[in-house]
Amino acid sequence: DESRRLTALVEQVLQSALFTETRMRLKKKSLNMNSFVEALAQKFALRVEGNGGEIYTYLEAESDGVYVDETHMTNVISNLLDNAIKYCTRKPEISIYSRNSGNNIVISVVDNGIGIAPRDLKMIFERFYRVSTGNRHDVKGFGLGLSYVKTIVEAHGGRVSVESQEGKGTRFDVSLPLVSVKES
Repeated sequence: DESRRLTALVEQVLQSALFTETRMRLKKKSLNMNSFVEALAQKFALRVEGNGGEIYTYLEAESDGVYVDETHMTNVISNLLDNAIKYCTRKPEISIYSRNSGNNIVISVVDNGIGIAPRDLKMIFERFYRVSTGNRHDVKGFGLGLSYVKTIVEAHGGRVSVESQEGKGTRFDVSLPLVSVKES
């Protein structure tokens, strides 16, 4: 188990290092984000329900075509959903929204977790930064997930933002450019 854990850590550090290089290559393809997000939500539903919670989708974006690397985008949304589950001390209630904003689609992941203190909000996208979880020793990680999310979203020409209130929950918004006529 320790060997597997160490191997996973090394892999994460190496991947993280690769993303700082300018030669990162994305294997982009056309994807419908509403269907993509719905499928990921279904994969996470069993885990959320196993913790006594619920996951809801409100995919209302009328335009949802994007040009993205499917593997990396899976990791981005999965990381946000995984964090929503990990950082919840009660029954998780997770909502995923999609909406259009200008020439972008915005995917929002909203949870009822422990929230993030204002002093930590400006640092959470920094590599290796971890928010203190107090006496919660069951939350594992190396502080690479949100750095990865930000790097990948920005590599796709998008941006990620966060709003949070301690004890109330957190909302992450991932904004991605819609497929333009010339790309389709």
